Amino acid sequence: MGKERNCPLSGRCGGCDYAWEDYREELGDKQVRLVGLLGRYAPVERIIPSDPDTHYRCKIQAVCAMDGRSLVTGIYRRGTHRVVPVKSCALEDRRAADILSTIRQLSGRYGLAAYDEDRGTGDLRHVLIRIGARTGEALVALVVPWLDLPHRSDMAAAIHQRHPYVKTVVLVENREKTSMVIPEGAEEEVLYGKGYITDCLNGLYFRISAKSFFQVNPYQAERLYDYAMKAARLRPSDTVIDAYCGTGTIALIAASRGVKRVIGIESNPDAVRDARENAERNSLKNAHFISADASKWLKNSAKEKQRCDVLFLDPPRSGATEEFLAAASRLSPEVIIYISCNPETLARDLRYVSRFMPYRIRRIQPFDMFPQSEHVETVVTMSIT
Repeated sequence: MGKERNCPLSGRCGGCDYAWEDYREELGDKQVRLVGLLGRYAPVERIIPSDPDTHYRCKIQAVCAMDGRSLVTGIYRRGTHRVVPVKSCALEDRRAADILSTIRQLSGRYGLAAYDEDRGTGDLRHVLIRIGARTGEALVALVVPWLDLPHRSDMAAAIHQRHPYVKTVVLVENREKTSMVIPEGAEEEVLYGKGYITDCLNGLYFRISAKSFFQVNPYQAERLYDYAMKAARLRPSDTVIDAYCGTGTIALIAASRGVKRVIGIESNPDAVRDARENAERNSLKNAHFISADASKWLKNSAKEKQRCDVLFLDPPRSGATEEFLAAASRLSPEVIIYISCNPETLARDLRYVSRFMPYRIRRIQPFDMFPQSEHVETVVTMSIT
């Protein structure tokens, strides 16, 4: 709501959709959009605002480019491959600007250049920074075309010396012709620290590496997860399934609420490994994680007459598939909690639920997870009619 929302770069980088609007107006616009998309299925509750609404991003991805002989860091202008230099951003944790400033200075000291995709020359492609909102620990990942970066050990030591809260520095190799920061299966070398940091979310500690999924806005994520757990009305006798579980955030929070058993399903084996480590870190023995396609696993479980009481699903932006929703229906959970990051695909999936599944859509609760952007997170509560 303050002056920081009036960013001087907003007309150039395109990273913000509401940089010049009052936050209340932004929330109003989002509410109208959600009612238009989802209101036919159930009443849309008033959107829950984010606090803070600036400097909330704890994951920062900066692209590297050259300005003459100097390295700059910034963001691709929306819809282009042109880099807009950014020295500070109203969305990012303030510490990120300090770390990136140090990296730019060190690149000059050690003669490092930004990677040129067309020529295949240079050293630095991206810088990824992860910051623990509760612990204050920071991870710095230097994304490079090859792991033999000159002066890498000296650079890592200098970053930590200037910013003692940087607990680990890693190199991540990306040789592919892509704007993706870290491709799947990328090799990694730890230069300083353990290669990961920890942060606390909803009373639990989670390991965060360069490749881990973790909420960009953990302040608002805590509110969303608290709401989702209350909406599920968890009981000690419940068996809970968390489909698309990632590194186990939702599954472990549910397990910590004292339910009988939680099963997390995730197709990415690296995420499953992280989820199991997070369960061990938090001494949660009632959480179990399986590397599998969620739709196929649910379908096979239904054939074997297995059941669950509560099903959580937090799919990617593409939403759930009809195959998944049909399999979920055959499993017959009493309650389904659908957490969506894309209102358009959520509307499509709720249309399927209302037509083909024996569930009543009871509540639709939006959360503003990404202030100043058009994105909204929504929690939908469904139960057997």
